[in-house]
Amino acid sequence: MHATAHSPQSALGIAAELARLSPEYEATPLLDLPLLAARLGVAQVLAKDEGRRMLGSFKSLGGTYAGLRALAREARMEVGALITARLGGQPTLVCASDGNHGLAVAAAARFAGAPARIYLHRGVPASRARRIEQQGAKILWVEGTYDDAVDAAAAAAHAGAGILVADTTDDPDDPVVRDVMAGYGVMAEEIRQQVAAAGHPRPTHLFVQAGVGGLAAAMAEGLDGWLAAPGRIVVVEPATAPAVGAALASGNPVRVSGSLETSAEMLACGEASTPALKMLRRHRAQAISVPEVVLNEAPRLLRSCGGPRTTPSGAAGLAGATFVRDEIAGLGPDARLLILVTEAEIEARESGEGDLR
Repeated sequence: MHATAHSPQSALGIAAELARLSPEYEATPLLDLPLLAARLGVAQVLAKDEGRRMLGSFKSLGGTYAGLRALAREARMEVGALITARLGGQPTLVCASDGNHGLAVAAAARFAGAPARIYLHRGVPASRARRIEQQGAKILWVEGTYDDAVDAAAAAAHAGAGILVADTTDDPDDPVVRDVMAGYGVMAEEIRQQVAAAGHPRPTHLFVQAGVGGLAAAMAEGLDGWLAAPGRIVVVEPATAPAVGAALASGNPVRVSGSLETSAEMLACGEASTPALKMLRRHRAQAISVPEVVLNEAPRLLRSCGGPRTTPSGAAGLAGATFVRDEIAGLGPDARLLILVTEAEIEARESGEGDLR
């Protein structure tokens, strides 16, 4: 990697740097799903298959990139030099996670030869914890919700446990969260290129899932001015964890009360990220909350129409499109939808079922 850890990078530059880490960072497919479009009564559905990304989810774009940049800033080195040197005595990378972000940060530490401590709440499945441990990271379990894990990780980093590599913050200028969202922006650049290369008309609607809102904000920023009219950006959340919707309604992040329990485990977040909220408001995104029955059905619908295996989290954008398609202005037979399939189905990946690579 040649850029310094302090200088901003374009999506193309980030993609090139990640590609030097592993060929599994190559561009993921953009699938045209005509059977799904017919089921939804729209002109086209394009689905970005992030299950084929390094580590099986889009999170590897943000968490790994941000983690490496954080270590490089601390060492006052370029990232490439840091990875080559694998210095002893590097600081520990610390983060909270529902699973995928922690896996990505653990991978950053492994690439650099640094330790990692990942804080998980008790609702995280054991299969996700094992994958993090396989990257060499230490797991610390926290009672409560994802937001309790976020608080625990931040407190530990503040007390000197290491460098916090969060994907959410109340600091609008946090450099690490900025790097996380910049990494996610690689997907938007790939989509622009893939739509042009395939000769597709540009999508009119983006349905994108949200936990703390970083992915949705990065996509809104990366596709700014590119979507065809009416250019709607719809943020989809579980009804039990509507963090972004609550923040957009109030104008500021607020912590949603309750257990946050949902089958869309990666979206079980109770408080939106301040930098993400700022971007989403600027791009006039709207948020919708979706009940569990719809979230659970979305992976089956996607698979039955030729899409990849995924989870309720991975198919939440589709769940939003099926739930509100008659309520969003302009979502008629001429609409062209863009959705993100944000992760592979872990159980299928581990058993070797299906075409997941």
